[in-house]
Amino acid sequence: MTYTYKVGGHIFSVDDECSAFDENLYHSCAPFSVDASSESVKIFAMSIVSGDKFKSFPSDFIGNFDGGSVTFSVYSLQSGGYSFTICEPSGEECCKLVTTSDFSSSEVFLTGNCDLWNLGIKNSMMVMYAFASAGYDTLLMHSSVVMNSGKGYLFLGKSGTGKSTHTRLWLNNIEGSELMNDDNPVVRVVDGTVMVYGSPWSGKTPCYRNVEAPAGAFVMLEQKPFNRISRMKVLESFAAMISSCSSIKWDKRIYDAICSTIGRILETVPLYKLECLPDREAAELSSKTIMR
Repeated sequence: MTYTYKVGGHIFSVDDECSAFDENLYHSCAPFSVDASSESVKIFAMSIVSGDKFKSFPSDFIGNFDGGSVTFSVYSLQSGGYSFTICEPSGEECCKLVTTSDFSSSEVFLTGNCDLWNLGIKNSMMVMYAFASAGYDTLLMHSSVVMNSGKGYLFLGKSGTGKSTHTRLWLNNIEGSELMNDDNPVVRVVDGTVMVYGSPWSGKTPCYRNVEAPAGAFVMLEQKPFNRISRMKVLESFAAMISSCSSIKWDKRIYDAICSTIGRILETVPLYKLECLPDREAAELSSKTIMR
């Protein structure tokens, strides 16, 4: 079964040869499904195949990376492209992802525990999307996003900082607020306008909305025993953005494209630092500042 999706204005396909999609994965992707015959230009095609088809190729180890719900062991293939071994944090393998050098094509080999396949497939899709779309002024962000008054407001911060908590405070206390995505929205520059989109990837919160809005502001959260907000300077803003999006420093072409997109975003959309408590007053302070 081949599925075709449109996320952030970009088309991609997933060929599930093994019928590995479970109900949760299918449900999260369904709002983004499009007719393959009407959408021909794809940024990538991904195939899901049996693990016994995997063959080891000469490669160079790049490093191990923490992806939150999974870890990645990344290798550069001597023939070109990359190989990712995707494991849950305990070390149990989910799958292997083998990509072309430009991330336009890949295979997901179901090599690990079958109970973890969908975790591996989901993260493989995110890797492919993040790096295949990088050359199209697009970022896959680690952020929680609220929509209000026709704009999207993105809250950034390290895991555990309280991004989801702060967006819930907006939903409960700031009239007109609605959740767009709670973990991995897409940000894209379209004809000079910075747009934010929902995606099939939303962390622990099942918020898979095919919606979009102009970005109103980015807000970097930091836990403090008080509430204070300030506009961040250019270098601080760049550092906050690069740490909040999916990137790969070892691939110069992709990394340069991501840095260029961040620069274009910061030319038009402000980034604030919010030092705050997890309370209503923090939401009121941030909303009054960034929505004015």
